Amino acid sequence: MSAQTKRLARRLNAIPKAVKTAVVPALEKSGSELVGAMRQLAPVDTGDLKHSIKYTMPGQATPPYSQPGGSRVAAENQVLVTAGEEDVRYAHLVEYGTTNTTAQPFFWPAFRLKRKKLANRIKRSISKAVKEEWRK
Repeated sequence: MSAQTKRLARRLNAIPKAVKTAVVPALEKSGSELVGAMRQLAPVDTGDLKHSIKYTMPGQATPPYSQPGGSRVAAENQVLVTAGEEDVRYAHLVEYGTTNTTAQPFFWPAFRLKRKKLANRIKRSISKAVKEEWRK
């Protein structure tokens, strides 16, 4: 582990538990909003792809075969948004296209569209929680 990684780990461990807990609602709202944007941009055929777009809260596992990254567990204060599941294994093919079909991006355009707004919401939530914790 590099010195920079160790320093970051120390700083993250120093964050009070109350602050970490106070950020969870902002994370959930942001995850839900991002899922909504992705569902709006997803191409409609049967709707299976739209329904496979989900967010995963801290400590929970993403659906198997989801994109990007497949099944994994969300870390503390991390919300993962994925598309695809066991029965819908083609989200990446729709996003990037194939040699026979053109790309119909929905995942990354929605992320780029919402990134700043969601990051600001989470930062405000963290700032508010830190200020409240500091006053105690």
